[in-house]
Amino acid sequence: MIKLDAASVMLQWAAGGLLFLWVTTRRRQVSLGYGWLMRATYVLFAIAALGFGRRFGPDSIVRDLSALAVALAGSVALVQSYRYRSAGVVHQRELVEARTARVAAMTGIDRDAKKKDASGPEFDPRLDLIAPAVGLVGVVAAAVEAGGPTWLAVSRMVIGALFLGAISDAMMLGHWYLVQPGLDRAPLSELVRWSGIMWLPEVALLLVPTGMVSVLSGEIDDGWAGMLGWFWAACVVTTIGLIYVTVAALRGREYSAVMAATGLLYLAILTSFGIDLVARALLA
Repeated sequence: MIKLDAASVMLQWAAGGLLFLWVTTRRRQVSLGYGWLMRATYVLFAIAALGFGRRFGPDSIVRDLSALAVALAGSVALVQSYRYRSAGVVHQRELVEARTARVAAMTGIDRDAKKKDASGPEFDPRLDLIAPAVGLVGVVAAAVEAGGPTWLAVSRMVIGALFLGAISDAMMLGHWYLVQPGLDRAPLSELVRWSGIMWLPEVALLLVPTGMVSVLSGEIDDGWAGMLGWFWAACVVTTIGLIYVTVAALRGREYSAVMAATGLLYLAILTSFGIDLVARALLA
């Protein structure tokens, strides 16, 4: 029905996270450092997926080659972003220049912002699409090899990758506001919305027979007198509750609202992984 193995989970996480990195970088608002951090992190995840796959299995040449390709594509995007660092990011640059001019108009103190070479080429965020594209190939291959109805296995694995990627990136981006405090909230709000959107198919697909309904009804024994099944249900309810409260927190005008949202996303990551990993362990 489904398999739980470290290689597939790490590849899912890397592919989904890199896709939602593009969702953020395409806006040209978040500074380059955020992209460097996220690419480096998910490249390491892809390398871990390759290592786990080769060392512990189950064997899947397509999945392992995909993990290698993700690591290479993510590294190329990282190097390219660093090469074009002198140009910065267009909307961040415009914001800094506008605020510098406003301060100078109000105080008479003209402090030049750190200059960026606006005439030079910027990093093309479309490069961030290559790694998740090749990563999802490996995710699909791992799902097909897991057995069971192919459409269900593939859907669960792909949606799981998107769900975990969206919620993970949202939490990481929330922290980036400490580095870039003037950043507009729209990029974070977008990732939180995507997390809520992906929650629905994630849960629905895990309920499709044979799924978590069989665990909750007792048809499948979880080995803990039904406790793990109800723990999964608690994670489902808690996750969407946390996402809803995070959306509400981001409506606050104070800067502390972003930090509150980030703390809520910490908890949401734990419950989100509970939804995906507990179900996969019970249905394996």
